[in-house]
Amino acid sequence: MHVSLIVTVLCIARLCPAVCGDNLGTCILQGNPQAPALFKNGDLVVGGVFSIHDYLRTEKHTYTRQPQPLECSGSVGFREMRFVRAFEFAIEEINNSSDLLPGVTLGYHIYDSCASVPMAIKVAFQLANGLDLIFNDTDSCAKSAAVTAVVAESGSTPSISISRILGPFGIPQVSHYATCACLSDKRQYPTFFRTIPSDHHQAAALARMVKHFGWTWIGAVRSDSDYGNNGMASFLKAAEEEGICVEYSEAYYRTQPRSKLKRVAEVIRRSMARVIVAFLASGDMRILLEELSQQPPPPMQWIGSEAWVTDPEMLRFNLCIGAVGFGIPRSVIPGFRTFLLDLPPQQALKFPLLTDLYENLFSCSLKPQTGSAAGMPACDGTEDLRALQNPYTDTSQLRITNMVYKATYAIAHALDAIVCNKKPCDTKVNVEPRQVFDKLKQVNFTKNNYPVSFDTNGDPVATYELVNWQLQGDGSIDFVTVGYYDASQPKGQEFSLSRSIIWNNGEETVPVSVCSESCPPGTRKAVQKGKPVCCYDCINCAEGEISNETDSVDCYPCHPEFWPNKEKDKCLPKPVEFLSWDEILGIILTVFSVVGALVALSMALVFYKNRTSPIVKANNSELSFLLLFSLALCFLCSLTFIGRPTEWSCMLRHTAFGITFVLCISCVLGKTIVVLMAFRATLPGSNVMKWFGPPQQRLSVFGFTLVQVLICVLWLTITPPFPYNNMQHYKEKIILECNLGSAIGFWAVLGYIGLLAFLCFVLAFLARKLPDNFNEAKFITFSMLIFCAVWITFVPAYVSSPGKFTVAVEIFAILASSFGLILCIFAPKCFIIVFRPEQNTKKHLMGKEASKAL
Repeated sequence: MHVSLIVTVLCIARLCPAVCGDNLGTCILQGNPQAPALFKNGDLVVGGVFSIHDYLRTEKHTYTRQPQPLECSGSVGFREMRFVRAFEFAIEEINNSSDLLPGVTLGYHIYDSCASVPMAIKVAFQLANGLDLIFNDTDSCAKSAAVTAVVAESGSTPSISISRILGPFGIPQVSHYATCACLSDKRQYPTFFRTIPSDHHQAAALARMVKHFGWTWIGAVRSDSDYGNNGMASFLKAAEEEGICVEYSEAYYRTQPRSKLKRVAEVIRRSMARVIVAFLASGDMRILLEELSQQPPPPMQWIGSEAWVTDPEMLRFNLCIGAVGFGIPRSVIPGFRTFLLDLPPQQALKFPLLTDLYENLFSCSLKPQTGSAAGMPACDGTEDLRALQNPYTDTSQLRITNMVYKATYAIAHALDAIVCNKKPCDTKVNVEPRQVFDKLKQVNFTKNNYPVSFDTNGDPVATYELVNWQLQGDGSIDFVTVGYYDASQPKGQEFSLSRSIIWNNGEETVPVSVCSESCPPGTRKAVQKGKPVCCYDCINCAEGEISNETDSVDCYPCHPEFWPNKEKDKCLPKPVEFLSWDEILGIILTVFSVVGALVALSMALVFYKNRTSPIVKANNSELSFLLLFSLALCFLCSLTFIGRPTEWSCMLRHTAFGITFVLCISCVLGKTIVVLMAFRATLPGSNVMKWFGPPQQRLSVFGFTLVQVLICVLWLTITPPFPYNNMQHYKEKIILECNLGSAIGFWAVLGYIGLLAFLCFVLAFLARKLPDNFNEAKFITFSMLIFCAVWITFVPAYVSSPGKFTVAVEIFAILASSFGLILCIFAPKCFIIVFRPEQNTKKHLMGKEASKAL
C-alpha cells in the first residue's frame, strides 16, 4: 500500500506521534490529500465517490524516495460522468425545492476513485476526517467528518473498502451501483445502503431464466472481483438447485496479465456450451469482447448481468446480438436532459474534470497549452452537446442514473427529518452522521413514481427488466425490454415475459445448449461416468416399468394389474385371458362337447328303441342307459370350463366333473363285475348272480358315487375353488382362472377317479378271454386303457400348460376319455344294431361264427 495512504491511516487513528508530531493534540498530515473533482459549498455537505476513470496510474516503488500521489489514468468515462451530473442535478433540484429542506442549502464534494481500492480508501479517509482542501484546511488530520452522508460507489469492491472505513464512524453510505450480495451483511457493513437490488436476487433470476429456456449446459465467466466472484457464487448455487450444469467457470480482471485474458478467451472458443452467463463489470466485459472479436467463436447466446447488459458502450460488439439479461428498469427524470446538455465552455473551465470531459466530448482543446490537449484544435465555443450521440448525452436508457438520483434524494429526506423536524428548518443544528444513518433506515417516499425505501439489510425491493439486444432495421443494436422480474411477487410469479425474444440466431426459436439431448418418456437418465449430472445416456425402462415425463431420473413400475404400452410411457390395464366362448379354441371344444353329448343321447335312443333286442339285454340295459346318461353329463360338464370364471362356475366345474366321471366309471365297473359274475354263474353249482343282481348293481354305483360326493362336499366346505387373477405366470397379461382352493381336494377327486378306473381296468383285463362271441370285457379293457392313458398324460400336461391352455388340456382330457368310453363300449353294439341286425340274435351272440364275422 502507498506510504501516503499508511500515513493517513495512522494519523486518523492518532497512533503515530513521530509522523503526526510530538504533541498528540496537533496531528500534521504528511501525505498529499486528494482534491475533490467537483464541489459546492452548502449548509450541509454530501459526499460523492464515482469511478470516473477506469485505471489508477501505477509506478514502480524503489523505497528510496517518497511515492508519488495517487493519480487516475485513462480517459473520462462518459456514462460515469452522467452519474456524476445526475448527483449534481439532484442537489440543485433539492436546493430549489420548497418541500424538501426549504431554506437549507446542500453542498457536495465529489471524488474520483479511479475504480481502484487504494484511491477509494484514500478519499474515504478524507471524507471521514474532515479535511477541507477547498479552504486549505489541511493542518490537521483528526477532525470530525466534513460530510453527513456519502453517495458511493459504482463498483462493489471499492464500495466494500469505503464502507469498512466509514462504518466505524457511523457515516452512512448509499450506493447506486454496488450490487454484491455480501454488502447486505450488516455485521460487516452496518452503515451501508443501496438503491440498486442485491445480486442475490439477480443471481436467482438469472438461474430461473436459464432453467425456463431449457439450458442445462452453460459456460460462466465473471469479473475476478467482489462483484463477479460473489455474484457468480450466488448464481452457481441457484443454478445447481435448478439442475443446471456449468461446463467451465472462468474469472478475469482488467488489470490481470494479457495471458490470462487469452486463456479465458480460448476456453470460451473451445467450449461445447452455446450459452454463456457473464457476471462481469462493464470494463472487464469490454476487454473480453475485444479479445474474442479477434478470432470470433461460434455463435453464442450471452446472458448478462446488469453491469454490462444495459451499458450503451457495449452495443458496438456484434458478438452479443441477441444477448439477454436483467437490468434496472428504465426511468424518466424530468429536466435532467436539459441540465445535462447545459455545459458551456465557461462552466467547463471551472473544474479540471469538466474541462477534460468537454475536450473528450468534442475532441478540441479549451486550453491548448495543456498537455492533455496537445495536438487537438482549439474549441471555439460553438460546440453543441445536442448534436452528439454518446453515453453521456443518451438519456433514453436512464437506469443506473436514476439510482444515483434516488440515492441523493434518500439522503435529503433523512436530512429533512433531522433539520426540518420543526418548521422552519434549523440551518444551525449540528447534524451528526449517525443521526442521518438512523433516519435513512426509516426513509419511505416516492419520487417521479419511483418508490424509495430500504429493508433491514439496507436493500430496496428487487425489480428488474429483462433486456434483449435486438438488431434494428437500420443495422444498429438497441435494448428492448421483453419481460420483468419483481421479487415482491409470490413465489413462481416473479418472472414474466411481455414480448418475444430475438435470440443470437436472429429468430424467436430458443437456441439449444445441453450436454445431452432430453430423454423422451419411456426412458430414464443414466449419468455418464466422470461427467456432470447434465451429461447422461438415455436408457430404456426395464420390463414392466414406465416413465411418463421427459428427462425422468427413474422409471416406475406399473401397478400389478397394469402393463406398459409399447412406448413405455403409460400403464395400460393388462389384457385378461381366459378360455372364452368366442375364440376358435373355445368354439372347437364347445362343438366337440355338444357333439359328444348328442352322440351319447343318440346311442341311448338307439338302445331304447332296441331295448328288447338280445344285444341290449345281454349288456345290462339298465347300467348301459345310466352309463350313457353319465357320459352325456361328462361331455356337458366340460362346458363349465369355458367362459369367464365366476365363483359358482369354479365350484361347479370341478365337482360336476368329479361326480359325473365317478358315476360313469362306477357304471363301467358295475358292467365289468356283471360280466365276471355272469361267467361264474355258468359254472355248475354257482349261484353268485343272486349276490350281484340289479339291486346290488344300483347300490354299488350309488355307493361309489356317494364317496366322490362326500369328497366334493368336504372340498367345497373347507376351501372351495374361487376365481383368481394369476399375474405370476405372464408379466404382460392376467390369466383369469379358478384357483383350486385346496390342491388336496382336487387331487383327491382325481385320485378317486383314477382308483376306480384302475380297478375297472384290472377286472376287465381278467375277463377279456371269456368265451362269448361278443365279450364286452374286451371293449371295457380297451376303453379303460384309453381312459388311463389320457389321464396319466393329463397330469404333466396340466401342470406345464400356461394360462388358458391349462383349462383346454383339462377339457381335452374329459372329452378324450369320454369319447374313448363311448366309442369302445357302445359303438360296436350300435353298429350291430343299425348295420348288422342279422347278428343281433341270441344264437349269434353265443356262437362262434359271429365272432369270426366280427
